[in-house]
Amino acid sequence: MKAILLNISAWIMLPFMDAIAKYLSSDLPFFQITWARYFFTVFLVLPLMFFFFKDQLKWTENPKLQFYRGITLFFANICFFYSISIISMAKALTLAFVAPLITTILSSIFLKENVGFKRWSAVIVGFIGILIVIRPGFIEFNLASIAAVCTGCFYGVYLIITRQLHSTDSPLLTLLLTGLVGAFIGSIIVPTVWVNPTLIQWSWLIIMGLFACLGHILLIYSLKYADASKLAPFGYIEIVPNIILGYYLFNDFIDIWTFIGLFVIISSGLYIIRREYILNKK
Repeated sequence: MKAILLNISAWIMLPFMDAIAKYLSSDLPFFQITWARYFFTVFLVLPLMFFFFKDQLKWTENPKLQFYRGITLFFANICFFYSISIISMAKALTLAFVAPLITTILSSIFLKENVGFKRWSAVIVGFIGILIVIRPGFIEFNLASIAAVCTGCFYGVYLIITRQLHSTDSPLLTLLLTGLVGAFIGSIIVPTVWVNPTLIQWSWLIIMGLFACLGHILLIYSLKYADASKLAPFGYIEIVPNIILGYYLFNDFIDIWTFIGLFVIISSGLYIIRREYILNKK
């Protein structure tokens, strides 16, 4: 029960980070917002680890994998923050839910997992759900929608790498290194798009980093009390606060087609998660 509460708390908290990013995107470049999300997350996590988890600050056994993990999540955040600067948070997140489908495809290629007919069918159904949401040929098919799908693709790669790191490195060390990779790469590029934030905007950027930090710490600690496969379905709860915040803050609400597509994508994702859980028990 503790694991579920921690996990749900994380998925309720993270949409607040997205809402701040969308709010700031009207005045600040989305890349600068992405940089701030990483910079302030590291700024908050590093003292926390130094004072309370110093024994876990041991160098990683897989530096290359940690770098790849960090850079894939960094690109996922860039794509997502760009997409929500153009389209609604709910639609962007719905399209990003392609992640479990991508994970299934990549696990058969890179992890040599046996993906059966049922799971392949669920992947195909999930992609049909994506087509329902974006409806190419019926509505304007824009770059923001593609970026949202790319978010899920990068996040799917991120999940594959996380699986490989799970048994070797401390989760808190992984959180810190992921943040450092994003902050380092972002700091190199961000001067090219820099816009001087106001004092209020700096405050919002810091708060955004705080939500990101707390959300990911809650996720990590939830995995301490339960397996990832058991907690995976709760990730879809994120859409609820996402829709609520989008509606009340930005007057965005998803249409009936997006609702249908969301239902199809989540259903296929849940089926894949359930199949993986059953297969792991055998």
